Amino acid sequence: MPLKTTITASLSSFVGPVRALIGIAGVGLGVLLVLAPLTTHQIAVVTGIGLALAGIAAALLPTIDGFTRVSARVFGAVLFVLGAIIAVWPAGGAPWLAFLVGASLIGHGVLQTVQVIRHGGDQRATSIVIALASIVFGVVALAWPVLTLTFFRLGVGTWFVFFGLQLVMAAMYRRAPRTDRPRGRVARWSRTIGASLALVLAVGVALGSGWALGGVPLPEPGRFYVPPAEVPSEPGRLIRSEPLRTGIPKGAEGWRILYTTTTFDGTPAVSSGTIVAPKNRADGELPLLSIAHGTTGVAAKCAPSLSATPLADGAGAALETMVVEHGWAAVTSDYIGLGTSGTHPYLIGDAEARNVLDATRAAREFAEISVGSETVVWGHSQGGQGSLWTGQVAAEYAPEITLQGIAAFAPAADLYGLAEVNKTEATGKTVSAYIASTWSELYPELQLASQLTPGSARGVDKIESLCFNGKDALSAILHGTQVPNQIFPDAVLDGAFGELLRAQTPTGPFAAPVLVAQGLADPLVKPDQQLDWVRARCEDGLEIDYRPYAGLDHLSLVAADSPLTPQLVQWTLDRAAGAPATPNCDAVAK
Repeated sequence: MPLKTTITASLSSFVGPVRALIGIAGVGLGVLLVLAPLTTHQIAVVTGIGLALAGIAAALLPTIDGFTRVSARVFGAVLFVLGAIIAVWPAGGAPWLAFLVGASLIGHGVLQTVQVIRHGGDQRATSIVIALASIVFGVVALAWPVLTLTFFRLGVGTWFVFFGLQLVMAAMYRRAPRTDRPRGRVARWSRTIGASLALVLAVGVALGSGWALGGVPLPEPGRFYVPPAEVPSEPGRLIRSEPLRTGIPKGAEGWRILYTTTTFDGTPAVSSGTIVAPKNRADGELPLLSIAHGTTGVAAKCAPSLSATPLADGAGAALETMVVEHGWAAVTSDYIGLGTSGTHPYLIGDAEARNVLDATRAAREFAEISVGSETVVWGHSQGGQGSLWTGQVAAEYAPEITLQGIAAFAPAADLYGLAEVNKTEATGKTVSAYIASTWSELYPELQLASQLTPGSARGVDKIESLCFNGKDALSAILHGTQVPNQIFPDAVLDGAFGELLRAQTPTGPFAAPVLVAQGLADPLVKPDQQLDWVRARCEDGLEIDYRPYAGLDHLSLVAADSPLTPQLVQWTLDRAAGAPATPNCDAVAK
């Protein structure tokens, strides 16, 4: 036997077991990607290792002619290098990683298709199906780069499993030319079924990713939200109103309103909002709630008054009880930039407070109802910060309005602390993206747009167009999971930007008794931070009624079945009746 033939035969006997071992490793990596609770960087490392192994396997493809041999080895080397880059540089940014993964998968699929077309095989159709699945997964990665490290890991992991099984089965059933018998029926069908499942999953991921990340079409603000050429110069003046037909509780009626207000620097502006009142109401003044709503997004289409459920935010069940059963009216500000033109002052407490107080003023001009100058303020999350700021600035900004009580549910009271502890989590990244997109406009001197971490800008651009309600909220959070790093570098948080975040902490004094409710299972507004804020206010001599709720998270705290709901109703009725407040600073002291 010639020496060259002997060497080739020896290498062939070596290549088979190596490809089988790579296949076993591929299956293991795929299972790890699909099932293990990996961090973003761990996902990148596992994906990179898998692609590097796929490159080695591609370089060891059995070939017949020189062209295929050279192309297989070149592609295998490229795939190995790309996989190694991903494995050693997991923080490189989702767009780059998406490109590397997508290009690798497409290249592998094309190479396998060329191999099958040129040389055939007893399962040509099955091999082409596997190649198509690889190409579809690659196209999804390129079209939806934010999927690559989390949502798309399911597809990549599954591809690794089938790719690995293909290598293992090829080693088990491989045959030499002209001597071995064709593969058995079980082997052929198992490979065909596996290939078909891979293609079905690839198409499913492509369709599902578009549904999950695309958001939903929301109504854009219409002519109602455009103010006339001339508006009153005074803040709190009602410009116009119209009936609100959707999302209003049975036994109540609602209206959209447009009114004048000011920005945090005193510049005149226009905001929209809603008013709701009992349908059957007696003559005389109605007691009034002023609502500061929580995060709904930062785009104009995210205004609560545009939503199909305008009163659902925050303690919606308690609000319905107050209106329908106890005969109260309620007014909610959308805030500047939601519904109306301008940049939404997201989590800028003074601006939120001015918008809330001016909505209360506008409600007093609304001819359909009669309300006095007294009100109780509620707010959840962003609105919790807004309600506290309302209590802090009311005496100076709107001295004619008397606050009877201030209720804040899971308030974003310590904004800097929240930014610090949530900077690597999906919801924290989503909130940071909202801050980045709005504060870049409101504080141009910070130059935030140029100081984001690598790979964050694309996620910020996408998240800022999504509302934080309904399916859009899922899309916004999923996009947040795909930003590989925290939005703001630590150096930015430690600089002037961090000082502005700290300045958003409401410290009092407050114009009325304060209730702070906090779920102890809240993953966004951390209970320990909230307790620290309460203790600091108590140490300042302020009186806070702090109520923690075991087992409740950020949303279940204000759900209809939450123990807070009936307590909030009673607390509000007590404030309007002039009952003594119930502070408990002694109970929360360190």
